[in-house]
Amino acid sequence: MIMKRLSYIGKDVAGSRLLHLFLLFALTAVALLALPQQAVAQKTKPVYQTDFSSKDYVDTAAPMIWLDAHMSYHIPVGALRTMYKNNFAVGPGFTFKSRNNWTVGFHVDYMFNAKMRDPEFFNGTLANDNGIIIDGNGLVSRGGIQAEGRYWTVQAEFGKIIPVDRWKNSGVWLRIGVGYFSHRLRLDDFSHQYPQLDGDYVKGYDRRCGGFVLNQFVGYHFVRKNRMLNFTVGLEFHEMWTKPNRNYIFFEGPTDDMKAQFSGLIGFRVGWNIPLYEQKTTTTFYYR
Repeated sequence: MIMKRLSYIGKDVAGSRLLHLFLLFALTAVALLALPQQAVAQKTKPVYQTDFSSKDYVDTAAPMIWLDAHMSYHIPVGALRTMYKNNFAVGPGFTFKSRNNWTVGFHVDYMFNAKMRDPEFFNGTLANDNGIIIDGNGLVSRGGIQAEGRYWTVQAEFGKIIPVDRWKNSGVWLRIGVGYFSHRLRLDDFSHQYPQLDGDYVKGYDRRCGGFVLNQFVGYHFVRKNRMLNFTVGLEFHEMWTKPNRNYIFFEGPTDDMKAQFSGLIGFRVGWNIPLYEQKTTTTFYYR
């Protein structure tokens, strides 16, 4: 009986030892299998695009499409400067940026608030030689005519964004564009007392012209990963060659033989960009 009991005890002890040996072997195998992965993980730890504030974070240049709303302030040169003072401009734009940061875009500008440079410009036409305007009742005008230069332009542009830091969608933006430019003198008769400006007569005074325009821009395009604060700021230049669009100008006569005149605009531009599309990319980089 005692021998049988000892044999059961021996079997229990032997079974326990086998169990311990199996557990030890299993733990050792798991440790050996896990060790290389842990060593690799410690050697090259992946960092994903989550901590944008980290100095090790590098933005990924990605294809993007955005709309923009921009505003400019211009100084005229050439033929425009003989008539108008400085002006403002506003407008929308549309831009596609490739993965290599090449850009193709399209924008429209409406330019306004270009005051007349010469206060006696209308003398001899709308006004007499003394600057007095006679209204439709034959009386000296008590109202007024507001004269202001208005321009608009439609342009297509091609450019390149050159990153200067770890934010690869941002950088120095260089662009060149071509398009059509038109300008005219807007005359507003608020008192409705001047028959000179009724109907088609106003076309003889507005000096509307149009023609080819070149445009250059150099500035900085700012984009961050959250894409909420995106803007562009810089200097822009326009060179225009325009001819009259009217057959007759009351100031100068027929326009058939008039040649194109050169004008220019030098301005400061700022715009806010509204992202429409961005091809998502996941960047993983490793460090030791």
